[in-house]
Formats: sequence, C-alpha cells, structure tokens
Amino acid sequence: MPARPPAHLRLGARGETTAARFLERAGLTVLERNWRWKQWELDMICREGDTLVFVEVKTRGPGSLATPAEAVDGRKQAKLGKAAAQYLSKNKLWDSPCRFDVVCVRVGDDGEEIEHVRDAFSPALGGGHAAWQPW
Repeated sequence: MPARPPAHLRLGARGETTAARFLERAGLTVLERNWRWKQWELDMICREGDTLVFVEVKTRGPGSLATPAEAVDGRKQAKLGKAAAQYLSKNKLWDSPCRFDVVCVRVGDDGEEIEHVRDAFSPALGGGHAAWQPW
C-alpha cells in the first residue's frame, strides 16, 4: 500500500480542488492544473472569455498566522511570469490577453473560506521590461 502524502501536500491539493470548483462556478474554464516547466509550476491555467488566466492557489490551514496572499511575493511573481511566458510560447498564445489571479483558501474547522484576487499582479521578466507580455 502506498504511503499517504504528507499533510501539507494534502492541504494544498484540497485547496486547489476547492479553488478549481470555485472558479468554474464563477464562469472560468479550467484548461490545465499543475502545469510544469523545469522547476516552476502554474497551479491552474483558465480561460475567461478570450482571456487566459494564470492562477496561483495558496492554502492555509487552521492556526496559520500568515495570510495565503503573503506567499505571492515578488520572487514568486517573477517565477510565475517565466512559467507563463513559456506556456504562451509553447502553445503559440502570445497574442492572447492574459492576467494573473490569486485564489486564497483558508481551511478551518467550519469549512473553507475563499478569496479570489483578480488581476493580482503583473510580473516583469527582467531586463527592464515593465510589461510581461510583449504588446
């Protein structure tokens, strides 16, 4: 019998499943989950109308002092931007409008609390570029 995944991985998977259901109920279509490129991962890639939405999901359990959104700092944003740029290149989607959302899931004794931050950030790719997409 395979070993049970560690608690933090189970919590993260629960948060991603909760976020996917929430986003689908809000009218987004989930295209990909856990899309990987090298050492980086995009939790979810969704479509809302003609807009591609790269979604970072942060989950915290009972007793956590940090907010989920605090984990999406500048360094994390840059990594997500690089992964998203690779996704756009591999799928020839550079002409698609895009945005980055963060879904924060807090799991408590009473269930889950969800906060969806639309257009949460716009990562720079370095080299002085202010916009992460080339248009």
